Amino acid sequence: MTPAEPATPAEPATPSVPDSAVADTVLARLTELYPAAGDPFRAQEMVAYMKGAAPFLGIRTPERRALSRTVLDGTPRPEEADCTAVALRCFALPEREYHYFAVDYLRRHVRRCSSGFLPVVRRLVTTDSWWDTVDHLAAHVVGGLVAADRALAARMDEWIEDDDPWVARTALLHQLRFRDATDSERLFAYCLRRAGDTDLFLRKAIGWSLREYAKTDPDEVRAFVEQHRGRLSPLSVREALKHLAPS
Repeated sequence: MTPAEPATPAEPATPSVPDSAVADTVLARLTELYPAAGDPFRAQEMVAYMKGAAPFLGIRTPERRALSRTVLDGTPRPEEADCTAVALRCFALPEREYHYFAVDYLRRHVRRCSSGFLPVVRRLVTTDSWWDTVDHLAAHVVGGLVAADRALAARMDEWIEDDDPWVARTALLHQLRFRDATDSERLFAYCLRRAGDTDLFLRKAIGWSLREYAKTDPDEVRAFVEQHRGRLSPLSVREALKHLAPS
């Protein structure tokens, strides 16, 4: 595994919610517009599809994003404290659509956030964890933070060891969009570190991370899989090689 530069201080267990006029405006609009657009019957369908990960209001994605544009109309570009407040306050609400709003908001404004924002993202990853929020946070938010400050790779070295499989999945997936900038040594080390896990979502994450990097370096991925086929689960191997022609 590639050694990382010294990282930022240890993450606080519970990030606090800062005062934010932006968050006050956003949450007031959200909690007025979103519930009014909800559909209880559709909400039950969504709960069933997401295996009960969280309750839903029952708003389809296109309609939700249109409402979000109305919510954000006229609001200023946020500072990091605003991003923290919006995200934590949205994730404190039970319905999943508020979580989706927060994830979209952070994807849009991740460049406004420093390395010190990582503990906030960890809090989100571990709140009502399921792939629908975790994967976007991993690839677009955590990945964005690490790309901007490579010293944070040391935090990912800690996350891959975490007992929470969703935190480990985030570490596996954070380089999904790195392409040529992927630290392949670290990626492969992470895959091997969790190769023995029986958790379905970790096995899928191993395969997905390898499959995505194969778009950049197919020969390296093929060689890695062949060398370690005995350690990787059949699911991880199948996913990793899904779009590669036989050697």
